[in-house]
Amino acid sequence: MTSDTEKVTGAGLGLRRGLLEEWHELEEKQPELLPDFIEVTPDNWMGLGGRYAREMRHFTDRYPTLSHGLSLSLGGPDPLDTNFIDRLGRFLDEYNIATFSEHLSYCTDGGHLYDLLPLPFTGEAVEHVSSRIRAVQKQLGRRIAIENVSFYAAPEGEMSEIDFLIAVLSEADCDLLLDVNNVYVNSHNHAYDAHDFISAVPTERISWLHMAGHLREAPDLIIDTHGDKVVDPVWDLLQFTYSCHGVQPTLLERDFNLPPMHELIDELAIIRQYQQGVSSDAA
Repeated sequence: MTSDTEKVTGAGLGLRRGLLEEWHELEEKQPELLPDFIEVTPDNWMGLGGRYAREMRHFTDRYPTLSHGLSLSLGGPDPLDTNFIDRLGRFLDEYNIATFSEHLSYCTDGGHLYDLLPLPFTGEAVEHVSSRIRAVQKQLGRRIAIENVSFYAAPEGEMSEIDFLIAVLSEADCDLLLDVNNVYVNSHNHAYDAHDFISAVPTERISWLHMAGHLREAPDLIIDTHGDKVVDPVWDLLQFTYSCHGVQPTLLERDFNLPPMHELIDELAIIRQYQQGVSSDAA
């Protein structure tokens, strides 16, 4: 079973169709500013031919590539979609993408729910989702990473979010895509200490990090939107994460309200500044 993020370092950017034209222009004019790696969402690219297949080949040939899924529904009650997993495996093989990640959540229940819903933090849920993660890893022939998700209505549970996450990582023997913004959002909405959560994460499980913007809907409610700039408290939490776990590959997520490419490059530069600062301190 393979897992290969050793070649991935630095600051990365999610590949979005709305960015393609500006991205190509940057490749021609300022290649020194380009991301160090990319992340693609297979659900949005699988089965496409023509221009988009050519674009996928262009980018995966030029950048170390990670992948992040949306619709596998790892924690759901419905049987795993083995046909989808087969298609996913062929896509990853075709474009030589070694690493796949999914959300620690579910999005189906007799049909697609079009949202990422949280699991109850119980021993039964640990066993359920872990067995499904192991099945996916076996079918894909790859270790996968699971992402901690933001949630707004906490299901009744027996343990804390961090204890649930650690239990799944251990039981499933999988890796972690640590979303720093999601930790911040949940810590605000559910009144826990984000630094305690980050500190408790097992370093050896971390594959890479996510950074994103959010919306402050009300004084006591933050919504994870991926539609705005990263805010200062989340940058501070990234710096704390590096201090706890060392410099990790870090991806900037932006899914909505896409700004000009140069604004995203400016945020990538901030990630690199934090990474270089930690590396300098270590030296």
